[in-house]
Amino acid sequence: MSSAPSRPVYLDYAATTPVDPVVAARMAEHLTLDGVFGNPASRSHVYGWEAEEAVEAARAQVAETFGCDPRELVWTSGATEADNLAIKGVAEARAADGKRHFVTSIIEHKAVLDSFCHLETLGFEVTWLTPGPAGVVAPEQVAAALRPETSLVSLMLVNNELGTCTDTAAMGALLREHGVVLHVDAAQAPGKLPFDLGALGADLVSLSAHKFYGPKGMGALYVRRAARVPIRAQIHGGGHERGLRSGTLATHQIVGMGAACERLREEGRAETERVARLRSRFLDGLASLSGLHVNGDPTRRVPGILNLAFEGVDGEALLMALAPDVACSSGSACNSAAVEPSHVLRGIGLDDALAHASIRFSFGRFTTAEEVDHAAGILVERVSRLRASRARTA
Repeated sequence: MSSAPSRPVYLDYAATTPVDPVVAARMAEHLTLDGVFGNPASRSHVYGWEAEEAVEAARAQVAETFGCDPRELVWTSGATEADNLAIKGVAEARAADGKRHFVTSIIEHKAVLDSFCHLETLGFEVTWLTPGPAGVVAPEQVAAALRPETSLVSLMLVNNELGTCTDTAAMGALLREHGVVLHVDAAQAPGKLPFDLGALGADLVSLSAHKFYGPKGMGALYVRRAARVPIRAQIHGGGHERGLRSGTLATHQIVGMGAACERLREEGRAETERVARLRSRFLDGLASLSGLHVNGDPTRRVPGILNLAFEGVDGEALLMALAPDVACSSGSACNSAAVEPSHVLRGIGLDDALAHASIRFSFGRFTTAEEVDHAAGILVERVSRLRASRARTA
């Protein structure tokens, strides 16, 4: 085994990816006086014109990468804001027509779950679907939940804790027949699977730049023009982004998202295939461990996210034991302070013992084979040590 790295091996790419150096360099060109730093809404001088041009060039880059019209993209601060705009915006816009029923699942991201919980306090109705043990919601479940007053269905494309994938294309065709809007949180999809907005079957799609090597605090909501989805703005003040999202546009952040999309086109399938090999290599390195479970569907998943349960080990204790050498998580970074088992793992039927014993490992662009081997070796040693300690005190 090679010498230990000076810092912990980073295997938490699902929480956030590091900004690609090419992206960071492009962003730096849009911050200071000698760069393009102006307010894109300042249309009376060259500084504003240059900034607006940079913003629209980035919009075109994102649209080209993900297969949509640039006019279908609304800039947001990330997928959380995009989720809120989609769900609450449609709820407010369609409430007067009696469309006050929504459908989602119990394993969605907190940005979706909490938005629907908020709507319930306002008198809207929500049907909460439970996925099967594989962590996938079936189209049949969605079809059975529909009512005449159903307004919107919201489901993840890639689950952030399990890495499992939802067949949104099949659901999109069904929902359009019923006049129901389909919102998809696709934050974890770009760079992890072939991703084309036109083929996704969705009317609204949330995106987040920091999940594919762009900056934090930057995202977008795709709004399919052909669907003519009614949405009420959730942030007011200036009427930016065609009135859907007010606020001075962060030129450097937007340019960063555009550059990150350029890099995705350059890396393409080769990166996904390399990450898949790393995942297999990591699992091979754990082959000597008994009582190891892979949570979620073994095939309908992205290669970069791996949720593992270790029998006879407390997950929090394992995380602490790994912390000096391996950076990973017990689930969503948005839930990292929670003491309770992951709502996703409970949602797929895992008992509390296995849910508490589960760790998420996620791989990415800068993960090396040497790091994977080192992390796997450390994990085997720490799990074995914790099990032995538990056996002595039993």
